[in-house]
Amino acid sequence: MAATAHDTASFITLDEQWGAHNYHPLPVVISEAEGAWVTDVDGNRYLDFLSGYSALNFGHRHPALLDAARSQLDRLTLTSRAFHNDQFGAFCRDLAALTGTEMVLTMNTGAEAVESAIKVARKWAYEVKGVEFDRAEIIVAAGNFHGRTTTIVSFSDDPVAHDNYGPFTPGFITVPYGDLDAVRAAITPNTAAVLMEPIQGEAGVIVPPAGFFAGVRALCDENDVLLVADEIQSGLARTGKLFALDHENVRADLYTLGKALGGGIIPVSAVVGRADVLGVLKPGQHGSTFGGYPVACAVGRAVVELLEGGEFQERSRDLGEHLHGRLNELVGKGLVAVRGRGLWAGVDIDPAAKTGREVSMALRDRGVLCKETHERTLRIAPPLVITREEIDGAVDSLTEALHA
Repeated sequence: MAATAHDTASFITLDEQWGAHNYHPLPVVISEAEGAWVTDVDGNRYLDFLSGYSALNFGHRHPALLDAARSQLDRLTLTSRAFHNDQFGAFCRDLAALTGTEMVLTMNTGAEAVESAIKVARKWAYEVKGVEFDRAEIIVAAGNFHGRTTTIVSFSDDPVAHDNYGPFTPGFITVPYGDLDAVRAAITPNTAAVLMEPIQGEAGVIVPPAGFFAGVRALCDENDVLLVADEIQSGLARTGKLFALDHENVRADLYTLGKALGGGIIPVSAVVGRADVLGVLKPGQHGSTFGGYPVACAVGRAVVELLEGGEFQERSRDLGEHLHGRLNELVGKGLVAVRGRGLWAGVDIDPAAKTGREVSMALRDRGVLCKETHERTLRIAPPLVITREEIDGAVDSLTEALHA
């Protein structure tokens, strides 16, 4: 095998030559990381202001999570669900206790969790609610992002995610996000579930109107419909509470979890919720070779332990208030809008200034890593271990980047 050069350009050339071109990353090649900071192959250090789209809520290489992974790797890695292992049940118990739910379905990726929730909701509709076979409908929101599988992109209205992947899976009804009257009008006797993000991430960290999800919850209760909350990006302390839906004092029937559930170490996802809903699955009807495997469960248990004390929720709430205060100072000075909750923000760049890509590159040059979405929006989601001083430094860099 040919020797590989160790500079940024050489690594990027390898990526471009041998990897499918399904991403457009910033030209940074990261080789080391710890806490809220990463270092590239040329020795440059950057503040991570994206956290792997919320997969790194606890920062890079959190010691407790690494210890859990190493300890489990030394004992047992995989059994498959053909056999029991000594981590699975404890993980399900701990996650259910943390989330106030009754049953846990373990998977690997966020998209798998959403696919699983869709299957469960449809099965529940036929076997419990009594919907006519093959007639079940799921109400979803415009601007949604739930993953990249064929079924999930079937109800995406983002042409980049959707176009040229058909024929598409039927059974989804799209309504405007935050429009309670539209949800009410879309419900029929065939409605199995309403599936939505409590805050839309990919769309630009869109927060719905106050009371929207309380209204959706009431409509679901009135019509025997499941509320499924996709908390894969918004959950696990990102917004200042365990779930973003908690800000509305609303409970879902099912939650999909992922990203931070694996601590930025391995993919771990789950559907958690009511036992009478998840209980429609019987042996052999759904599964995953790696879903609930011992290493995933060990790391997941360590993540649950980090969240049990509420420290990360409090950090996100307090530091998020500071972050949003600083970002709002830039409205009219290169930004036109700031949205979000906790340590999660979407900022819209003034069209007269720069594109999101240009601002991301200017931030990189100033030692901060962030990424654009939808051309003129930056998604900001630093690790929850970030400090107030580091936030100030990053926002100062954003101020410079907007006018560079």
